[in-house]
Amino acid sequence: MTNPYAEWFEQLRAEYGEQLGAMPLPEGLPEHLRTLIRAGDEDAIQFMIKLAWQFGAQVGYAAGSKHEDARSVVSRPNRVQA
Repeated sequence: MTNPYAEWFEQLRAEYGEQLGAMPLPEGLPEHLRTLIRAGDEDAIQFMIKLAWQFGAQVGYAAGSKHEDARSVVSRPNRVQA
């Protein structure tokens, strides 16, 4: 049985891996992540992923809401009816 998240992740990595590979992470984060991996601290790594997922969802929701607000401008008739 295939894991849909693993497939999605690999698709994103193939599509955006080069761009994101060039993006620097905050100073000290790569070293901290290596330490967590070596220590086998899966809980901390999952927590980091959950935070990133949550932040991404919030940004996506905000962008979608802003886009929706722009489309839902109420149009008013040009003339007044008595």
